[in-house]
Amino acid sequence: MKPAPFAYKKARSLEEAMSLLGAGKDARLLAGGQSLIATLNMRLSQPSLLIDINGIGGLDGVALKDGRLEIGALTRHAAAERSEAVAKHAPLIARAMPHIGHPAIRNRGTLGGSIVFADPAAELPACLLALDGEVDAVGPKGKRTVKAADFFKGLFETALGPQDVLTAIRLPAATAQTRTGFAELARRHGDYAMVGLAASARADGKGLADVRLAFFGVGATPVRAKQSEAALADGDVEAAVKALDLDPSDDVQATGAVKKHLAGVLLRRVARELMEARA
Repeated sequence: MKPAPFAYKKARSLEEAMSLLGAGKDARLLAGGQSLIATLNMRLSQPSLLIDINGIGGLDGVALKDGRLEIGALTRHAAAERSEAVAKHAPLIARAMPHIGHPAIRNRGTLGGSIVFADPAAELPACLLALDGEVDAVGPKGKRTVKAADFFKGLFETALGPQDVLTAIRLPAATAQTRTGFAELARRHGDYAMVGLAASARADGKGLADVRLAFFGVGATPVRAKQSEAALADGDVEAAVKALDLDPSDDVQATGAVKKHLAGVLLRRVARELMEARA
């Protein structure tokens, strides 16, 4: 299929992008376009105006600021995948990158676009939640920062307003005590995951503290398994699996029961990674 007709405008500033978004038209922002173009071609999305923000300066790049890693919204997946700063200060993001689509997709897709699209089976929203990250956005009322826990509201729904533009994501920089784990199960490499798990923790003596388990592909948003987090902090992997408080729905890939079983499989794998790294 081909997309429905739409107008195109290349914004040269955030102010222009916000003005166009508020002009009363059904407008969408175009960054990498790796999700948007597919939905346009299938006519799942039919905006009257596409606003290309790739010409806006200062929205890409990776930098360490005040103990936090800041990644610009227009940073390409491939750039983050190659970034030494990401590998050092946000190893969970580095581990997730090769699972995102294929090289051609990662060459154009952006981190901000993935976060804003908020596909519940995508890797980066879960990583942002597991790392207790936050996003910066600019809107008519100025700049604001939203914690990951408050950002994902529902299926493809975020806390952004109709004229808001996401500008960056920010993550706590890893320390010597930081432990991360990542795993997903997909029918083919590059497909969206049937079930995935992004995890972070802090080594605390012979145990783990601040355990955060963010599952994806099991709900309308990334989901933290808080009861399992507590059990894993106590060092009991099987108790963590039994405590999984997930209620995934059936979909075209698997039943909810199968998804919950696979979540347990991934939890055992990731727990082993966290504990071996701790040792």
